[in-house]
Amino acid sequence: MAIATVRTLSVRAPTHGRVLVRDVGSPKGLFVGFHGYKETAEIQMDRLTGVAGADQWTLVSAQGLNRFYSGQTQDVVAAWMTRQDREDAIRDNIDYIDNVIDRVRTGDEPVVFTGFSQGVAMAFRAAVRGRVRASGVIAVGGDVPPELLADPASRFPRVLLIRGAADQWHTAKQLAADVAALRARGDEPEALIHDGGHEWTVDVTAAAGRFLAAVV
Repeated sequence: MAIATVRTLSVRAPTHGRVLVRDVGSPKGLFVGFHGYKETAEIQMDRLTGVAGADQWTLVSAQGLNRFYSGQTQDVVAAWMTRQDREDAIRDNIDYIDNVIDRVRTGDEPVVFTGFSQGVAMAFRAAVRGRVRASGVIAVGGDVPPELLADPASRFPRVLLIRGAADQWHTAKQLAADVAALRARGDEPEALIHDGGHEWTVDVTAAAGRFLAAVV
């Protein structure tokens, strides 16, 4: 009797992502945002629009490709990836954002990425591994993907790392480790600790505004 075996295949499949874009005439650049776990593009777009000076930028809020219903409700939320088939998911997500930038960008205007929580890793991966050279990354409540720090070929743009003082998910130890790792590579990240938890507060919004103003 033949012994049956089960193989696991990772098969590429075309899919479509949901992206919100707020256009503006003669934009200073693209401000691209990534939401956190179990959030939506609308939530991140609200964060982007609240940033001082963002009214002069084209705002792009990309929603994670992994959509699902929230609990027992009919509310659709999304996430960026899980640990399953992680490397393939990373490549898919980077390709997705490269296509978004190609679709929205009209010239050589600067691109700044920002992410909250789970979206932080996506912001860094898009900035460092994407086709377009980023002008900056604003990371709120999340850490730098370890594979980027471990790769000597990685080139980071200007970086602002933000953590809430009461954040139990993004710890002080993680923030300090990222600052040290980036400095060891010769970069000089900015770091801010705001009076809050795992959240995007008015202090975060203000810091993001100062960062944007300094980019252009």
